Amino acid sequence: MNQKADLGALFGAASETTTFLGLEACSDLDTLVAPIALIGAPCGTSYRSVGAYCRNGPDALRQATGSLTANIDRHDFDNGGAVFPQTRLRAVDCGNLPYDEKDGAGNRALIRNAVLKVLQRGAVPILLGGDDSVPIPMVEAIGAAADGRKYTILQIDAHIDWREIHMGERMGLSSTMRRASEMPHIERIIQVGARGIGSAATQDYEDAVAWGVNFVSACDLHRLGVEAALGLIPEGSDIIICIDADALDPSLVPGVIGRAPGGLSYYQVVDLIKGAAGRGRIAAMDFVEFMPERDVDGIGALTFARVITTALGIIARQAK
Repeated sequence: MNQKADLGALFGAASETTTFLGLEACSDLDTLVAPIALIGAPCGTSYRSVGAYCRNGPDALRQATGSLTANIDRHDFDNGGAVFPQTRLRAVDCGNLPYDEKDGAGNRALIRNAVLKVLQRGAVPILLGGDDSVPIPMVEAIGAAADGRKYTILQIDAHIDWREIHMGERMGLSSTMRRASEMPHIERIIQVGARGIGSAATQDYEDAVAWGVNFVSACDLHRLGVEAALGLIPEGSDIIICIDADALDPSLVPGVIGRAPGGLSYYQVVDLIKGAAGRGRIAAMDFVEFMPERDVDGIGALTFARVITTALGIIARQAK
């Protein structure tokens, strides 16, 4: 009586999927020819107290798309057509990178090297995390391939991630944007969605402002609209988008570490991604800090996976 019906089967979808949206797998980055590459990064930097606390995020997000595997070419109203308007623009799923909970430096090196290889193959890397240290090696890899280009970071997050150090670790929890600010290829950081009491001290916030960060809090975004953030992105920018799951309201994505009311809606996040693509070129994205163990009936995985799906369509259209 309590067994749930496999509703995806109504549309011919598989009950289980090993890749996001049932996309083609690419297990060897040296053979990558697709314009977009999804990479699972279950762990960057872990802590003894919790281990690799978001390690199940990438696979949970893949499974959330299982019911859509038969419908990937159907009309997607959020993209104004099929997710991928042409077959040649389809993303591939490169699976999960290995990790060792006791070797954060090694984990980050694997992430950096994988992202660098994707960039060298001319594709846009999309990381599925994983904890919020995952973007650090991604941004480092972009610098290694930058060839003099400068980048704007658009961070969408409930927290500002400007800690200098946490539990003796400078490359981990809540330090992502401070580390990015130290990289010479990053010329601009726009941080959207901060709210409530986070991990940052007032000094961390003041350091960010002194560096030149533009903040658009969640309250300001609700009051002023997404243009308050998009107007800060110069035309023609190369853009890195970093999204933490807790940027969205916990009524939509409860599967996060620190739930806080007042978060962004699905369409606010989508409009930020679309608007950024309209201002410049999205060079890379990451989606981190989804914790399926704290989800409620899979609603958070569904919502976050839907954001990722829409982002794939946006990036595919910029690659035309």
